[in-house]
Amino acid sequence: MAEVIQERVEDRLPELQQLERTGLFSHAEIKAIIRKALELEYRIQRRSLLKDDFIRYVQYEIHLLDLIEKRRARVGYTFKKDEIEDPIIHRIQSVFRRASIKWKDDVRLWLSFIAFCRKWASNVHLSKIFSSLLAFHSNKPGLWILAAKWELEDRFSSESARQLFLRALRFHPRCPKLYEEYFRMELMHAEKLRKEKQEFEKANMDVGNLEHAEEILTGELARIIYKNSTSVIKSAKFHVSLLSIARLFDFAKDLQREIYNDLKALHADDPVTWDYVARQELVIESQPVEELPAAKQAKAKEVGRREERCCAVYEEAVKTVPTEAMWKCYMNFCMERFTKKTSSRLLRKKRLERTMVAFWKAHELKLLPELQYRQLSKLLLHRQLLKESLEVADAGVKLFKKSVEMWQVKLEALITSESHEMSKGFEQAFEYLKPQICLPLWLTWAQWSEDAGKQEETEAIYKRAIFGLPGADSVPVKEMYLNWAYRSGGYKKARDVFKSLQENRPFSVDFFRKMIQFEKEQESCKMENLREYYERALREFGTNDSGKNT
Repeated sequence: MAEVIQERVEDRLPELQQLERTGLFSHAEIKAIIRKALELEYRIQRRSLLKDDFIRYVQYEIHLLDLIEKRRARVGYTFKKDEIEDPIIHRIQSVFRRASIKWKDDVRLWLSFIAFCRKWASNVHLSKIFSSLLAFHSNKPGLWILAAKWELEDRFSSESARQLFLRALRFHPRCPKLYEEYFRMELMHAEKLRKEKQEFEKANMDVGNLEHAEEILTGELARIIYKNSTSVIKSAKFHVSLLSIARLFDFAKDLQREIYNDLKALHADDPVTWDYVARQELVIESQPVEELPAAKQAKAKEVGRREERCCAVYEEAVKTVPTEAMWKCYMNFCMERFTKKTSSRLLRKKRLERTMVAFWKAHELKLLPELQYRQLSKLLLHRQLLKESLEVADAGVKLFKKSVEMWQVKLEALITSESHEMSKGFEQAFEYLKPQICLPLWLTWAQWSEDAGKQEETEAIYKRAIFGLPGADSVPVKEMYLNWAYRSGGYKKARDVFKSLQENRPFSVDFFRKMIQFEKEQESCKMENLREYYERALREFGTNDSGKNT
């Protein structure tokens, strides 16, 4: 093995001599490179091979290449790259090749190899690497897409990209992403051919040899992919994704119309279809086109008209498809528009009205998920619309009485609006919720009471929470209670609380740590008190409780 390693290091000598001769590296640096090379070679030539050793080897050589590049830029020397960089690149490729075959299941290693070759090596090497990668990982559609994109974008070979997509679809005949990227590729190819033709025509050049069939220039190949894919994948979401891709290409208007009409015909009962159709009204100008001066008021009116058309489609949609999913789409749209910034007071008012009207209709039908009640209430609260926020939260807790998250939203609205029914709201929540999920509400109540300066009420809340919460759920409350006692009444109050809870297990280590810290902060720190706290902590947690030594 030593002879092989020595021979490999000697193979480096010509490039190292050139580095020293050209002044890019000093003699001492060359010697350091040789020492490091010996170490790395020994690691990748031993019997028990480790992947990390190959990665270190590659990283070192890549850093060396980067350093050479910087040195060249600094001294302005650009010659002899074939004698310096090329041998290093070939060596890195060789090591990468060995590692990727040895650990062929490691996709990240393959991708690192590809990234290196894209930066330093030729397309010939990459083509072979992709072939090997896909031979081992033909079950991963993303790798097929990566290879096809490289063929199209780096090698400018639409035919090779097309063949890769066709091969990939034989392995994954029902993969939406493959069809989407194949569809996009054909449209990009058609657009490229159209631009080439236009450039030649502008220059009055003979385009006889570059003449392509009209079907290709109009995106007929993409249309075939669309038809084949939608016959296999019958999904409105997939249909919309193809339409979104087609809309990126201005020349494909006929194809866009065909896909759009098919979407409405084939998926008329799908909320995704209605949602897409409704949102299209945002990009369509009002007809007939009126004078649209640059004034903000005129723009706001136009936006308002478009939003009204959207809502009209949604209203029709929730009548045609009266499902939770459809109402969810409608409410999402209303909340999105409501959050849009505008300087028009009238537009803000209309958006709020639309949102609340849609919400109450859906609420009456009980066709909104809990999440949207919470989202809308928080949104209204953020906009300082306290009355509306509380109304939405009230409606939510009536339907979702067992949800602690829904009650939290209502209580947050009560706190922000400084309602006199705060205590009543908490009491109602505890009536419906199981004790084991009420910890967040107790903590919120105690914090609110403390912020309001109600000392007696705050202490009563802490005591109720400790006895009302089961087992370990009471631990955070005890810590907060002790902290509050120290803040509000000083050390004497904290010690009284500590004594009152000393038999009320369970505890946390932090509970004792806090008490010890409070004692240490006193001017007349008493050792007997510290000893008491330490001994109680040791009795509770023992001497071997890792990370909990007080």
